[in-house]
Amino acid sequence: MLHHLSIGVRDLASATGFYDAVLETLGFERVWTDPDAVGYGPPGEGDKLAVVARQGAAAPGAGFHLALEAPDRAAVDAFHATALAKGGTDDGPPGLRPQYSPTYYAAFVVDPEGWKLEAVHR
Repeated sequence: MLHHLSIGVRDLASATGFYDAVLETLGFERVWTDPDAVGYGPPGEGDKLAVVARQGAAAPGAGFHLALEAPDRAAVDAFHATALAKGGTDDGPPGLRPQYSPTYYAAFVVDPEGWKLEAVHR
């Protein structure tokens, strides 16, 4: 259904460092760079996530999070560890979430600007 999603950040340089490292753990890479934005997606494809510099940008409040597909459980673990190492905060450690399904393995973090992220493998 979704073609891509853009998120606004106040500090593009900091956000780029965070997302370059974190998204690499899931097999995504930076696919384009602009003075005011960067785009990420699968290698050789277009962007699925754009990170855009906007003065006064703020992450949405309760109820929103962005779930990213992970190729395997090890990638979920790496996503979580890398996010914490790059200034993110823990919002749920890697593990099974049987309340969603018996094979739902996920981790939750909050990026340095407040965006809630999940990596999930089923």
